[in-house]
Amino acid sequence: MKCSIIGPLSKNGVIAVTISWMDEVDKRKDDILKELQQLIAIPSVLDETDATEEAPLGKEVKRALEYLLNAGRASGFKSKNVGHIAGHLEMGDGDDLLGILCHVDVVPAGNGWTFPPFEGDIKDGRLYGRGAIDDKGPTIAAYYAMKIIDELGLKLDKRVRMIIGTDEESDWRCVDHYFKEEEMPTIGFAPDADFPVIHAEKGIMDADFHLTQFDPDEHAPKIEMHTFHSGERYNMVPDYAKAELTVHAEQTFLLQEYEEFLKEQELDGDFYVKSGLLTMELHGKSAHAMEPDNGVNAGVLLLRFLKRFELDARSKTFATFADKYLYNGSRGIALGISGSDEISGDLTLNTGLIRYSENDAYFGINIRYPVTYDMDQKREWLTGEMENHHIRIDVKDDSKPHHVDGNDSFVQTLLSVYENQTGEKGKLLAIGGGTYARSLEKGVAFGALFPGREDVAHQKDEYIEIEDLLKATAIYAEAIYQLACEK
Repeated sequence: MKCSIIGPLSKNGVIAVTISWMDEVDKRKDDILKELQQLIAIPSVLDETDATEEAPLGKEVKRALEYLLNAGRASGFKSKNVGHIAGHLEMGDGDDLLGILCHVDVVPAGNGWTFPPFEGDIKDGRLYGRGAIDDKGPTIAAYYAMKIIDELGLKLDKRVRMIIGTDEESDWRCVDHYFKEEEMPTIGFAPDADFPVIHAEKGIMDADFHLTQFDPDEHAPKIEMHTFHSGERYNMVPDYAKAELTVHAEQTFLLQEYEEFLKEQELDGDFYVKSGLLTMELHGKSAHAMEPDNGVNAGVLLLRFLKRFELDARSKTFATFADKYLYNGSRGIALGISGSDEISGDLTLNTGLIRYSENDAYFGINIRYPVTYDMDQKREWLTGEMENHHIRIDVKDDSKPHHVDGNDSFVQTLLSVYENQTGEKGKLLAIGGGTYARSLEKGVAFGALFPGREDVAHQKDEYIEIEDLLKATAIYAEAIYQLACEK
């Protein structure tokens, strides 16, 4: 859609100029795609084993941050690296600050890709790669929206600042550090979720549920489980699980049953024996923890299968807990923590990590709770309940819910821009995902996934529709104009 802008274009006064934001985006299409491919080519997954003082989250994460900061500097924006863990690009003048909060870190690629995860291949109108939709594609869209405003010479009455994080997929250390050093935007949006406008985000708690006690074996077990490993992130449904076992009896029966189990569940798995140790593997389906039912949790399913057999007492207790409280447990009903409200919907639960060894046995659980839910009270109750089952809860993080009044003029402006560019009626949304918007006093999530599109964030063969990438760029350009340019 076009937008009429008043500008001093004649000696006798001012006249209206009509700008088509989509036309401006189309002029830059090739550059936008090339820029996104170059950013995707950097495998910016958290790697603290590769950390240095100047790359606290790993060298590839640092490289992605520096790539965008250098690109912005070359385009004429003010560029600042904040502690090698965050940064920003800024244009314009004024006391007020419009923040656009993005991130360049990505979750691990995982297994089973058809396309290379770090190349940005284009096929059938889609650009594939880890981060294409979460969040490198939307970041490039917002970056080019800033470039369009700047290159058109439109006068700003606010400063516009793209804040770039590098730890969104893990612990948010980037924004925590950033806002200790830098000012808080007056208003802001995060292009890291869905259109039209997300004004409510659930609370997000990560906690480890440790097995602390178990009844001893009454007789020699047929199977001893030595290790179990599944999942790499609290916020991902694990797509792979591995168990290492010693089978003292009926191994053939166990493996026959496993093959039948794989057929019944329509899943892929494998097993092999080496030096007397049986290794069993199961492949599930990864998904974002905001809706665990979109995935297939390989870890919980493999434990559910093993529970059917005569395991040693410790692993039997561990597997039984998973089967009773975590299998089909995406709403926390079995744990007694379910909840819902009209603003943000159901509480969700994801078992993102499962670790079992001689030294420890725990489940890493991600709980996303509604904006009106009293998690402090419920957590106190749950801690007591779990102690009765010999489970100790170790809370790793608890990010409180975020909510901006849907009638606020800032929110209504974004809805209007969305409607102008798409021709579709805008509406307010609530999500289970956590975006940087919750780190702002007045912030919302704004795109870049359009209604009706498949959400492939954190999944294999992640992609962004090129049409959507360009449309989002136009939306962000008009949003910056409406929120920060002189009228």
